[in-house]
Amino acid sequence: MYNSGMKKFLVKSILQISFVLLVAIVSTYYIYNKYTESREIDFSSDSLDISYHEKDGDKISITKATPVTDSVGLSSNSYVFTIKNNLTENVNYKVKIIDDKEKILEDKCDENQIPKEDIKISIKEGNKANEIHYLSELEDQVLLDTNIEALDEVTITIRVWVNIDSVVPNDAHYHSIIQIVEDDNSIALNR
Repeated sequence: MYNSGMKKFLVKSILQISFVLLVAIVSTYYIYNKYTESREIDFSSDSLDISYHEKDGDKISITKATPVTDSVGLSSNSYVFTIKNNLTENVNYKVKIIDDKEKILEDKCDENQIPKEDIKISIKEGNKANEIHYLSELEDQVLLDTNIEALDEVTITIRVWVNIDSVVPNDAHYHSIIQIVEDDNSIALNR
């Protein structure tokens, strides 16, 4: 059997390993939470709370104008956000895609924009199928016009790409902002 010294050594080793594992688990948890919180960008309107899950928040950009097929576009970089209704009644809202004039000025690319007729955009609302549109076809820049039920929430995914048949310079850019507008024209703003 084990002698007394071997038992003490075994217990001490198990305690040390347990302590190291506990510190590693707690550290990983805090690092993950800090990373996740820094990526969440919150907006709100009169009735809705919107959390953008990407570091760019409500900003959409194409800085490398590479034409791709729809299947590649649908697997490209996504812009994901969650909309939560805080009311006990349904709320109608629109998801709009508007030009990011500030970013266009900052990048000095106002004369080197990708034409809207060459940009495809998809939107996926919850578990529904992707809807694909040309950016130039959007009426009043509205990508989605829908409602959300009382106290419900929905996750929306947007993807943007240059159509495969387009011929655009590689250094052309596209910059826009996702805007959530309620029927009473209140716009969700950054908190």
